[in-house]
Amino acid sequence: MAPPGGGGKLRDGDRDEDRDRTPAAGMRRFTWKEIGQRNGLGPAPQERWLVIHRKVYDISNFFKKQNLDLFSFVPVLLQDAFVAFHVDKVLVSKYLKPLQIGELAPDQPSVEPTKNEMLVKDFRELRATVERMGLLEPNQLFFFLLLAHILLLDTAAWLILFYFGTSLLPFVFSLLLLTISQVQASWLQHDLGHLSVFRKTKWNHLLHKFVMCHLIGASAKWWTLLHSQHHAKPNCFHKDPDIDMHPFLFTLGKKFSVELGIKKKKYMPYNHQHKYFFITLPPLLFPTYFHCHTFYIAYTKKYWADLAWMLTFYIRFFYTYGSLLETKSLLAYYFIFRMLESSWFVWVSQMNHIPMDIDYDKNLDWVSTQLLATCNVEQSLFNDWFTGHLNFQIEHRLFHTMPRHNYCKVAPLVKSLCAKHGIEYQCKPLLTAFADIVHSLKTSGELWHDAYLHK
Repeated sequence: MAPPGGGGKLRDGDRDEDRDRTPAAGMRRFTWKEIGQRNGLGPAPQERWLVIHRKVYDISNFFKKQNLDLFSFVPVLLQDAFVAFHVDKVLVSKYLKPLQIGELAPDQPSVEPTKNEMLVKDFRELRATVERMGLLEPNQLFFFLLLAHILLLDTAAWLILFYFGTSLLPFVFSLLLLTISQVQASWLQHDLGHLSVFRKTKWNHLLHKFVMCHLIGASAKWWTLLHSQHHAKPNCFHKDPDIDMHPFLFTLGKKFSVELGIKKKKYMPYNHQHKYFFITLPPLLFPTYFHCHTFYIAYTKKYWADLAWMLTFYIRFFYTYGSLLETKSLLAYYFIFRMLESSWFVWVSQMNHIPMDIDYDKNLDWVSTQLLATCNVEQSLFNDWFTGHLNFQIEHRLFHTMPRHNYCKVAPLVKSLCAKHGIEYQCKPLLTAFADIVHSLKTSGELWHDAYLHK
């Protein structure tokens, strides 16, 4: 197998690229400078152009009609992002074709001048290698067993109360089983949302609604909306919704903490945020914010199918558990398992991001954007299960639709790519990753405090 960027395959890719440099007859030809001015950020009417495989598309009207939140965060969506986000590229191309207004001029490089051209070429070669190796093909038995163990735990949680009563010990044991089931369902819906379980998109969407809406009680489309924005520009301020907690609850990142301090802004006592983190975000994200937000978005965006699916979760839960528990115990049971689920989810989801670089969008290439914002956690059977394979966050970021059971196979190739280009490939023990969340919050809080008092 040729290394990324080396050998004959690169020459084959170069020949393909040379053929692509010849614009079709009658097509307008554009420079990167012209395209860069159509990023949707200027005065109205704001134009939005995309470049995919050297073809230029004007999505201005399509953007307004479809409310494409993802594109609002990616002014110039290049080939690597397009390939990463879309499984059925033929179908997407049908929608794009009427929007094509031209192509890149023959003298223009295929990669935007601000990007690392050699890194982009090597990554595209790595992507081709991954496809040849079949690493984007799902093992459906793997995912079937995941779903089976989720349903088994969900059922066992109720049966324990049914057979052993509602005294303290069965109550606690049932809570633990339901929490495990819910978190593992969260990891599975994540796989489905990334279209990595089935080859056909519609089956991923259908089972996604079942797992996310019926088993968990949240909107699948709500999750897709927020998560797509997060993946498009991770850790980019004003573009990644996962860091919207800055500055109202926490101050994140060294740069923004100093800026906030200089401006004398104090929404919270940030110098103590590494302490109040334990009693705010982990236990309360699901029971409070997510509960309200998922229903709000589903209602305002008219996700009626999702709302109907979500109601089936609450009907099922309160009917089955309500037949065993008194009202106060039922509400306590529900709130406690949501707090436990939330804590597990937050520690795992934030260990890859909060300690990493948080900044404004620097318009870097796809690979650099993803790698600067994330890190890995060491592989083990427990870590894989506990984190839903998000311990391989780097590989997940680069290959969105790759089934998680193949992350360990592509990891050595990604490490080689990083080593070749001098990019740090961070991998930590699980507990170190958790500790780094607290250390990062402590550091940014201290930077804010110093700037607030002395600058």
